[in-house]
Amino acid sequence: MTTGLDPIAATCPMPLAETERVLLGHGSGGQLMAELLADLTPRLGAPMLDDAALVTTGAPEVVMSTDGFVVTPRFFPGGDIGSLAVHGTVNDLAMMGAAPVALSLAYIIEEGLPLDELRRITTSVAEAARACGVRVVTGDTKVVGRGAADGLYVTTTGIGVRLPGAAPAASNGRPEDAVLLSGPIGLHGVTVLSTREGLGFESELASDSRPLHRLVAAMITAGGRGVHAMRDATRGGLASALNELAAASHTGVELEEPVIPVPAQVAAACDLLGLDPMHVANEGCLVAFVDPARADVVLAAMRERPEGAAATRIGTVVADHPGRVTMRTLVGSHRVVDMLVGEQLPRIC
Repeated sequence: MTTGLDPIAATCPMPLAETERVLLGHGSGGQLMAELLADLTPRLGAPMLDDAALVTTGAPEVVMSTDGFVVTPRFFPGGDIGSLAVHGTVNDLAMMGAAPVALSLAYIIEEGLPLDELRRITTSVAEAARACGVRVVTGDTKVVGRGAADGLYVTTTGIGVRLPGAAPAASNGRPEDAVLLSGPIGLHGVTVLSTREGLGFESELASDSRPLHRLVAAMITAGGRGVHAMRDATRGGLASALNELAAASHTGVELEEPVIPVPAQVAAACDLLGLDPMHVANEGCLVAFVDPARADVVLAAMRERPEGAAATRIGTVVADHPGRVTMRTLVGSHRVVDMLVGEQLPRIC
């Protein structure tokens, strides 16, 4: 599915009008979010904020990330808002080549939320953190009136330490890099949407929510600085992640549709609902630009981890059409793979 918009233009957002209001699409991970961030981040003294950032404090290098979670429903096959909050922040740290060290946890709770549900979610946070080998060291709790928070919103902030030999950055992609994908796409978005709307697909699917830092560690061990760039394909899906990397590194990307793993149930749901699997959110899937000389060994290392057992090469970084992602389709034609415009699946994470 294409939008007909120039993805290069999407990487150079226009200023927001003073009279505009926030739309659901401003949280999509796509073009509208890019426009909103381009408007807001200069006010913070930064040209653009990434999902995680290197904090220079001497050795070792420290990486920091923060994220908010508003998913509905709060419980879904394969996870819940608590485990999702831990995995999401751990994964943002991992995309900068960092091992997680500590998390903060903040709740905004709507009056009337059942305490048993809050206890269940907090237990899920604790279990997910233990499984990731990370500690929750501080936090905050606020309660707002009925109707002000839709039950519960969660914010996590993470601190990590960069792995030796790691230097991934969104701007580091280079022509001829291999584009590696860690696993199937679309599972999280379709599962959450189906559970929310009672569509029935969730009986055969589960979210892919999981931590990726151990997979990244295996990739760095195998490829070192040859692992040039990484993104977890969350809001906006694989399409938006690839467009962001292409824009940041001033390169193009050429994909091969036949090798992109889309589970049959995800494909069927997307066909029924008119969705493009390339735009559907994931929570346990990453895409990486890797030096072609190291690509095979990195791919082999990924496949040795359960999170990367289905890893595959899906394309190549090119010098042509910088900022643009294209795909050779199943029938041999070519199409532009745009960044998501607007909000396809709201409240997905």
